[in-house]
Amino acid sequence: MVRLLIHRGIVSKKYKENLLNSFKKSFKKGYGIETDIHATKDNEFICFHDFTLNRIFRNKESVKNLDYSKIKEISTQNKKPIPLLKDLLKISENKFPLFIEIKPILSKELLKKLIKETSKYSKCVFISFKHKNIYNLLKIKSNIKVGLSFSNLTSAKIIVKKSTNKNIDYLILDKFFLNNISVKNLKTKKYYYTIKTKLEFKKYRKENNLIIENL
Repeated sequence: MVRLLIHRGIVSKKYKENLLNSFKKSFKKGYGIETDIHATKDNEFICFHDFTLNRIFRNKESVKNLDYSKIKEISTQNKKPIPLLKDLLKISENKFPLFIEIKPILSKELLKKLIKETSKYSKCVFISFKHKNIYNLLKIKSNIKVGLSFSNLTSAKIIVKKSTNKNIDYLILDKFFLNNISVKNLKTKKYYYTIKTKLEFKKYRKENNLIIENL
């Protein structure tokens, strides 16, 4: 069965990335979510893509250097309140897949906190382009659901090699690899990102798990 995830909750152009109202709308339509997380200075996990607030809020401060209370203040004033991961978990009601992309390299202490915080939510999958995060998660909890993310700059040979790890549940792949035979033939479950046009969606939806937006 083909599965679809909404990229950062951007279910349509009316909904902004990584906001609770976007996640709620995605769930209402029956979709799972792909979201990003960072850790704040006071070790709270937030649903946010960038390492700084500059792109979204024109504020050059780094997420890691701010307490969540300050981030909440800044984002709420700009009418784009950044949610905690806890908030997303709660509204998901453990009914929808949540692919949680870890953006920075997290310490083992923070990874343990992440596992504990999500322990009651069985539909969480942890993914990262920084594969160290994933391997360290597996050292802490060997049966946790994880995936390795790859950009279009990665060679197919590397993807094939890393897929041999039996503890890896998913490969998160740039749509560049949709037509790569060696990657397509891998038995590991795959999700392809980011499908942004209806033409692409119609072309690939029948046979592939996709991460989509604005559709």
